[in-house]
Amino acid sequence: MSQARSRPSRRAPLGSRPDARAVAAETLEAVLHRRHPFEAALASHPDHGVLEPRDRAFAYALVAKTLRRLGEIEALVRLVLHRPLPERDRQVMTLLRLGVAQLLFLGTPAHAAVDTTVNLARRWRLGRHLALINAVLRRIHRDGPALTAGFDAPRLNTPDWLWHAWEAAYGPVACRRIAETHLEEPPLDLSAKGDPSVVAAAVGGMVLPTGSVRLHHHGAVPETEGFAAGVWWVQDVAAALPVRLLGDVRGRQVIDLCAAPGGKTAQLAAAGARVIAVDRSAARMALVRDNLSRLHLSVETVVAEAEAWRPATLADAVLVDVPCSATGTIRRHPDVARIKQPADVAALAPVQARLLAAAASMVRPGGIVVYSACSLQPEEGRALVAAQRGQLPNLVPDPISPAEIPGLPEAVTGDGTFRTLPCFLADHGGMDGFYACRLRRTEQPTGDCEGGPLAS
Repeated sequence: MSQARSRPSRRAPLGSRPDARAVAAETLEAVLHRRHPFEAALASHPDHGVLEPRDRAFAYALVAKTLRRLGEIEALVRLVLHRPLPERDRQVMTLLRLGVAQLLFLGTPAHAAVDTTVNLARRWRLGRHLALINAVLRRIHRDGPALTAGFDAPRLNTPDWLWHAWEAAYGPVACRRIAETHLEEPPLDLSAKGDPSVVAAAVGGMVLPTGSVRLHHHGAVPETEGFAAGVWWVQDVAAALPVRLLGDVRGRQVIDLCAAPGGKTAQLAAAGARVIAVDRSAARMALVRDNLSRLHLSVETVVAEAEAWRPATLADAVLVDVPCSATGTIRRHPDVARIKQPADVAALAPVQARLLAAAASMVRPGGIVVYSACSLQPEEGRALVAAQRGQLPNLVPDPISPAEIPGLPEAVTGDGTFRTLPCFLADHGGMDGFYACRLRRTEQPTGDCEGGPLAS
């Protein structure tokens, strides 16, 4: 078996200026070869914190664009190379990926993209490949647009297992629209603590039909108007909708299981609920508390395994937003398409089932459980809930009405469950893919969460 080269030093040479492209290259290696989440890998790079803000933004944009267009980039490199690179030369491929992304998708001047990539290869001690890297990138600069003219970008940039799963679940037209949406940079969505129109006016955004505020152009989040004052928090429009399925929560006790990063917890608290937020991670719960403090919201927080923890008294409602493959968030997190595999979906199913059972045990008779997942995979949504219904006879479906999701009637399926696709709200920049099912606790088992073709 061929051996990969040893990893180059992660630090800039002593006395030199940290380089954004080097940080980007190391981050891309961590994502593609060690399956590290993109944003965590970038933030933990030892040189990331000392980059200038503009360079940090460039490093982020370079890795994000490379991941978003990875299939096209690799197909183009294969066209230009006379023979595939062996695994031991994977660092060469890493640099070629970043160079192509700059040339074709970021608009970097050719001399800058080529020269900096060659210089980085020299720093990585890839001397025998300098001529190859230079020649490949110059050929792609010259002929790239012609070579890619016949590429099917949505298909090339979607891993086979995801394409086939989405085509089976949603049909070929919706599958292609999902993949097309993933090629575009997503806008930033905010949930307002008060009047969303006031927030939209302050930040230069627009109010979406569902009430979220959307910014198509923005700077650093902490520097955006209203952040320090705690009048909004970042939350994708789709992620803000499952809480609505609980109805009017004012004065009611609501348990938020798997609460981090805390967007739904903030929604519940802002709506007047008495919230108990539960999460297994002390570090993530600390971030939840910090965000709630900024928002001037108060909830009870518990660090515990949600499967084992139980409240002192049964709640009026439980929201369980389960850990999942997160394939519904690829438009915002393009690394998900590269670090997740079918085995990850299968491995999470028992955890999701146990969490749903735990939620059912925490709610009073007549109370509501909302199960949600930011996944496009049926195994984590409709199929999971349908399979568990037989094990939880005291939970019955409580169908959702389109009137509960104003401005987005297509999110309510024929069987009264909730399903968003990334291509929804396409004219405004899309949204995450989410599944949710509302269930009510009763002593008489009946009903099901199965039904319409999009209820996954």
